[in-house]
Amino acid sequence: MEEEKRLTPEEALKIYNKEKKGKLKIYLGYSPGVGKTYTMLREANIRLKRGEDICIGYIEPHDRKATTEQIGILEEILPLEIEYCGKKYKEVDIEGIKRRKPETVLIDELAHTNIKGSKNKKRYEDILEILEAGINVHTTMNIQHLESLNDTIRIITGIIVRETIPDKIINIADEVEVIDISATGLEERLKRGEIYNLQTVPNALKNFFRQGNLNALREIALRQIAQEVDNNLVEYMENKKINTNWYTTERVLVSISSSPKAGRIIRYGARIAQRYKCEFYVISIETTGILKKGFTEEEWKVIEDHENLAKTLGAEVIRLKGKDIVKEILKFSSEKKITQIVLGHSKRGRLTTFFKGSVINKIIENSKGAEIRIVPWENM
Repeated sequence: MEEEKRLTPEEALKIYNKEKKGKLKIYLGYSPGVGKTYTMLREANIRLKRGEDICIGYIEPHDRKATTEQIGILEEILPLEIEYCGKKYKEVDIEGIKRRKPETVLIDELAHTNIKGSKNKKRYEDILEILEAGINVHTTMNIQHLESLNDTIRIITGIIVRETIPDKIINIADEVEVIDISATGLEERLKRGEIYNLQTVPNALKNFFRQGNLNALREIALRQIAQEVDNNLVEYMENKKINTNWYTTERVLVSISSSPKAGRIIRYGARIAQRYKCEFYVISIETTGILKKGFTEEEWKVIEDHENLAKTLGAEVIRLKGKDIVKEILKFSSEKKITQIVLGHSKRGRLTTFFKGSVINKIIENSKGAEIRIVPWENM
């Protein structure tokens, strides 16, 4: 086992600053009614019985009996009442929470937009302020409120989500827990009147709660948490100076040349990436050096065509320069934690292979565990 390296002063300061702040936990769902608030309250009561100082900062039970019952004996820091247009609205009392300073506070509906006259425009801004005060926050949100998914959600559901949060909020969370239930199970809850009033159920089933919508949103939520787990693993490996690839998530790399036939390996790599629903990279490497010339203008045109194809198939396209193609492929694979490398195989004369060596053989010998897929064709 390698000896763990000492932290630099900068790394130590980053960890210290992070530890001073409160921890953020998000209960993530794919739809109203999956049980986010219910689960958050239930777990809070368990924590309370274990001796944790945990309070309610704001809860929206939506008149759901089962959720309201989960409040139990939890202390509530009363929300502020803000008057707007002749009506009173309840919002998070940031200063009240800071004065009470519990170890953990529960604040429902992360994506909520505060009423005019509130200290902050958005609830996530309230939460960031509370975290800065060193108080842990547990909160809830549905996947459709993530800003980067706004267009995708509109295409799937036909609904434009107005209340969104920046992706960085979910990225800084210390823990994200997906509250999952099958689309069929959620539909049964809806039909029993456990989510909305029974009179509204037929209309809901025809609109947002269509099976196709729910299954698509569920898949997006599960993919999101898979990505979060992978990001946490990468951070852990970086902090621990672990340079080996643990191959926990598939990542596909295709290395292309200026051959007109390189589109074949791009399509092959795309099929693998689609099968695993994983990251997909396409790279070209321009060799440099005294005896090595770069790509000609004609070759660049061919490569650009390949790159355009790769982009339409969902690849991230990257151009590299280096003296040795093999070293560049292996370096990129190591940095990106590639699990599958796709290469084209061309017929080469024995003398050429003897003097220059086989790129494929060198990569196989030095790839340290990545799976090498060879796509053969004649006269590449």
